[in-house]
Amino acid sequence: MTKVKIKIVDDTELRKELDMEYDFSSQEQLCKYALLLAHHILELINYPDMDNETIKEGFFINEQWQKGNVRMHDVRQICFKIHQMAKSSEDDIISTALRVVGHAVATGHMKEHAMVASDYAVKVINLLYPNNMDAVKKERLWQINHLKEIKN
Repeated sequence: MTKVKIKIVDDTELRKELDMEYDFSSQEQLCKYALLLAHHILELINYPDMDNETIKEGFFINEQWQKGNVRMHDVRQICFKIHQMAKSSEDDIISTALRVVGHAVATGHMKEHAMVASDYAVKVINLLYPNNMDAVKKERLWQINHLKEIKN
């Protein structure tokens, strides 16, 4: 079982279920899942700059990594840029959503980043809907269902 590395209000049973699906997923499947998750979160918060070149480059580089067309160095470099965007944002929701994106792209570096991205997505939900376990459950179920779809 992976450890939660950030403080979040979560449904631990649903996270365990996601973690079990994660355990039986390939790195490529997790990359597809994580990028889908990042898009989902950016749309959820109505991210104001959906055409941001750094984010688009991050998605592209991860997709190219999945095909064996880029080096790990390329994945890591774009992740650093995305995390720098997160760090420089003064809006907690946008900053946290950009962490989802950064970890989603970083799944090409290490598959564990997919679970970190999932946890950051829950943190976005916590910020949008404080103490709302129904919203957290809905997000975790979205994650579980989409990872299962990718695996099938």
